[in-house]
Amino acid sequence: MKIYYYHTRPIEEALGEWEKHLHPGHILYGLTHFNKYGITPILHPFRRFSSRLKLSFYNFFEIIRCKETYDLLYGTSFYGLELIIFCRALGLFRKPIAIWHHQAVVRNPNPIKDMISRFYYKGIDQIFFFSQILINDSLQSGKVTADRLHLIHWGADIDFYDYLRQHLPATGNGKQERAFITTGKEHRDFATLLKAFAGTGLPVEIFTTPDPEYQALLKAYEAYSNIRVHFTVGILPHMLATEVCRSRFVVICCQDFPYTVGLTTLVEAFALGLPVICTRNPKFEMDIEKERAGIYVDYNDVEGWKQAIAYLYTHPEEARQMGRNGRNLAEREFNLEHYTYELSVILKDMARTKAHDR
Repeated sequence: MKIYYYHTRPIEEALGEWEKHLHPGHILYGLTHFNKYGITPILHPFRRFSSRLKLSFYNFFEIIRCKETYDLLYGTSFYGLELIIFCRALGLFRKPIAIWHHQAVVRNPNPIKDMISRFYYKGIDQIFFFSQILINDSLQSGKVTADRLHLIHWGADIDFYDYLRQHLPATGNGKQERAFITTGKEHRDFATLLKAFAGTGLPVEIFTTPDPEYQALLKAYEAYSNIRVHFTVGILPHMLATEVCRSRFVVICCQDFPYTVGLTTLVEAFALGLPVICTRNPKFEMDIEKERAGIYVDYNDVEGWKQAIAYLYTHPEEARQMGRNGRNLAEREFNLEHYTYELSVILKDMARTKAHDR
């Protein structure tokens, strides 16, 4: 079967980098492994637009002008697919649509917008989620039905991280390990994290985007020699993974947002076998404390962060075992190979259903 593959990032460049072990495959949502399951992707020609409306029109015309035959449209997000989804809801676009939904489907307090949204979701045939709780929350909206919603155990490209470990270049002084690291970008609670590390005096490396709010906050901690900040621009998964690989502990301090904030950093830590301290995000599918892969801290809990940081640092053997447990979790369930298989079963069933309906 063939699918039309849509992503919100440059596709061909990332795919070429993956083949050279320079890009983790899980960020491509199955693209790297679909061929193993008899699925041939047609790649959408990516273009960047500052306007979401312009992006949606560009994507619409590129999709309807595609001359190749395919069974369904598969999107890693609905961002930029709004127009084609509305056409599907109207019956004007005949191909089934399957997309990843990164947050729960919710009600809109504006009744007119809520009515439009309810119609919009009729244009999406199957929806993939990162956790069961996001599915449960979505069902409360009344806009989607359970038969269209699917839990996918999204996880890391283990082969990428194994290759990285095997070929990790040594640093100038021959050391390859540092203590704590965070590579967070979206909705990170640096205010809490910085207070905690300032209080412990233990070393942390922070890699994040030069967001003005982040810059102002982090600047206030320039005097602390144990806190080192690195601002990065663009998509740099290989560079960031290399930095994480050289570290002993991963910290993920997030704000309270209704989706799986921090999940990418978390599954990367699992694949690298590193222990984690993480904000207790109820939207995660996995429970890192139940799996003994790390320590949870409540939102905005500076003292909790101080205690967790000190505990990992002073219990190295227990920390190493947490890392091993996280790696076992990645190998067992949350990995690229496993989740691509889950996706493939659903996508092929969609294609069969479409053929039967004809």
